[in-house]
Amino acid sequence: MNSNIDVVIAGAGPVGLLLAIELTLGGAHVVVLERRAAVNPTIKALSIGPLGAEALQRRGMGAALDAAEERNANLMKAFTQYLGKPSNFSGHFAGLPLIRKDAQQEPWRRNRMVTQQDLEAMLGDRVRALGIDVRRECDITSILQDDDGVQVAWQSPAGAQSVHCSWLAGCDGGRSSIRKLAGFAFPGTEPTSTMYHAMVTIENPEQLLPFGWQRTPRGVFAYGPFPGRLFMLDFAGVPPDRDAPVTCAELDALLRHISGKDVRVTAVSVANRWTDNTRLADTYRKGRVVLAGDAAHIHSPFGGQGLSLGLVDAANLGWKLAAVVRNAASVTLLDTYTAERRPVAEAVLANTLAQLAILRPDPQSGAMRDLVATLMQDDGANRIIGEAMSGLGTRYALGATHDAVGRLIGDRPVRFQDQPAMLYDLMQDGSTVLLAADPVVMARDGNHAIRCAAIDTGPSLLVRPDGCVAWAGAGMDDLDNALQALGLRETA
Repeated sequence: MNSNIDVVIAGAGPVGLLLAIELTLGGAHVVVLERRAAVNPTIKALSIGPLGAEALQRRGMGAALDAAEERNANLMKAFTQYLGKPSNFSGHFAGLPLIRKDAQQEPWRRNRMVTQQDLEAMLGDRVRALGIDVRRECDITSILQDDDGVQVAWQSPAGAQSVHCSWLAGCDGGRSSIRKLAGFAFPGTEPTSTMYHAMVTIENPEQLLPFGWQRTPRGVFAYGPFPGRLFMLDFAGVPPDRDAPVTCAELDALLRHISGKDVRVTAVSVANRWTDNTRLADTYRKGRVVLAGDAAHIHSPFGGQGLSLGLVDAANLGWKLAAVVRNAASVTLLDTYTAERRPVAEAVLANTLAQLAILRPDPQSGAMRDLVATLMQDDGANRIIGEAMSGLGTRYALGATHDAVGRLIGDRPVRFQDQPAMLYDLMQDGSTVLLAADPVVMARDGNHAIRCAAIDTGPSLLVRPDGCVAWAGAGMDDLDNALQALGLRETA
């Protein structure tokens, strides 16, 4: 292998692949090492939150998102059309389908019904188009940091191999070997319950309807939104062997127990189980090793927040690490990665623990659940919970008073070279964009690609490659502060 490697990424899941794309667009030489021989076929996320989907749109995958969502919508249509779900529905909190679009500040920024398998396919296409080196069946066995980088060793079908890289990124999931080998602390709460996700064949499946989360005195189950898709939450504890294969008999008995219905699971095509283990790394960087996605934070899947959380980690880290690699920024820029992303993960872990608490089948949890449902009738409370679940309430503490600074900006119409355009279309190659009523060319910053686009109203905004507004000003007389907000070095 070429020894001139800027970054080795451990893990070819969605987070690792997006990070590879971000780094490559930023000018870094990347190699991705994946333990698995092929894409994981187990059922995982069924949708992507708005911030995660927008990270993909900014990198040229908007059309692929639309196509995948249309396919999935057609699969769901026949299964759910009888429900007549109101168009105002915009997600759930602990299975309470009460988050309303009309209570949200930006209702057009929404979850996308795209499965994790769909996501990995579109990311794989983008990775191949960029010529990124992804190597499968590579199990990392040791790492050794020095002043200049990290020596990474792994086993593959070709035997033992190693390379010295400048940086190592652990995107290898909740049981991350990189996190363990590098010595990151990973405190949190121990598991108390077990969840199951499966595609099954069921006798008398109509008894499990209506579609949606159903809380019973013995647990929680949901059938749908695709035919055969089954979710169950068992509060009886954790299994003695979480990694043992999930059997048809196990699912059959548990479904009858939780649902109280006379149903039979007769076949299983794919199934997995997991617990409500909730943990957060103490930092996202130790020396030359960084973490992203589930390697840095794990939590229960309520609200489908984990996938989007990891994708935005990758977007935040990618442009910064690329800038450090090409010497356009000091290594201290990477300190902002933990400072910005770890508080977001803390909030997600907190709301998933709260959701688990009001899903429990005891009377006390039920009373709290009823109180939350009542509070959500208030628009303000509904917006708070809606923004927590979507991530749209995210605002990094960048030290500015203007409310736009630190927020992740949605796509919007602009004018580029006197022609109508969309903001995200200008960011496909990882560019920073300056939005102003009368933009000027910022060629003086030769270390970073900055595009200038015109907007009709509002303050001037400097939008980082990850979509975060780094600076806002009334005019263009403050360019030095705008550039300083990116954390990049001045051009000599």
